Amino acid sequence: APLAFPQAVQAILSADLIVVGPGSLFTSLLPNLLVPDIEAAIRSSRALKIFVCNVATQPGETDNYTCADHLRTIHDHLGDHLFDAVVCNNYFTGNLPDGSQWVRLDENLENIYPVYQANLLDPDFPWHHDAGKLSQVLVDLLENRTGPLVE
Repeated sequence: APLAFPQAVQAILSADLIVVGPGSLFTSLLPNLLVPDIEAAIRSSRALKIFVCNVATQPGETDNYTCADHLRTIHDHLGDHLFDAVVCNNYFTGNLPDGSQWVRLDENLENIYPVYQANLLDPDFPWHHDAGKLSQVLVDLLENRTGPLVE
């Protein structure tokens, strides 16, 4: 099995917030999560662990995937209970590249995970998250758990 970079494990264990995603499910997210020490560090961390689902599918990689399909793929490789919450876009306006579709929330996913939905689209590149919108949602979710962050 591949060994984790020790500083990466240390950072995960000392984090207040762990965010997985957005990113290419099979070529960016899963390869990192499949490193045993990385998975173990995430599982044992007391941080708030959030999965951020992509706003659009990636042709040839996640065709027709819903938000639950992304999570099911991770569960199939790593087991359940890796995340505390899921963030999913709920605004579907704009033109996607050929072969991409919107990633939509499944009705039953909210029975498995707390799900936070918001308009997360970048208006200029609707197949991407808007960094400002997404970071505000993540800060809000963390503050909801910990109380307001103070310097």
